[in-house]
Amino acid sequence: MDVFIMILIAVVCVLLIGVILVQNSKGGGLATGFSSANQIGGVKKTADFLEKATWTLVIALMVLSVIAPNFGSKSNVVEESQDTFQEQIQATPTQQPQMPSNTAPALDLEDQPSDNGAE
Repeated sequence: MDVFIMILIAVVCVLLIGVILVQNSKGGGLATGFSSANQIGGVKKTADFLEKATWTLVIALMVLSVIAPNFGSKSNVVEESQDTFQEQIQATPTQQPQMPSNTAPALDLEDQPSDNGAE
């Protein structure tokens, strides 16, 4: 389902780009190339249609973007990884730390070189 929603988002984005590029802007836009469409429906009707199409596609994109995370399968992956992590923690044997003994190790002073300068 999440792949379907992502495909819908991509289609809406492409359509939105097309509708925005066709609109007549201050610089003329790409609408000047579609003069035959303006002659059939009139300039005012074409502008109204393009504006309504733009708003409809923007709203559809926003709704799909809000809905998309709810259908993602990544939430299941997180839950499964947390479950396996808990299982690993429970399966790991716990060892109690050993207390150090109060006796120091004996030093053998006869084997140590002396620093008194006499050899």
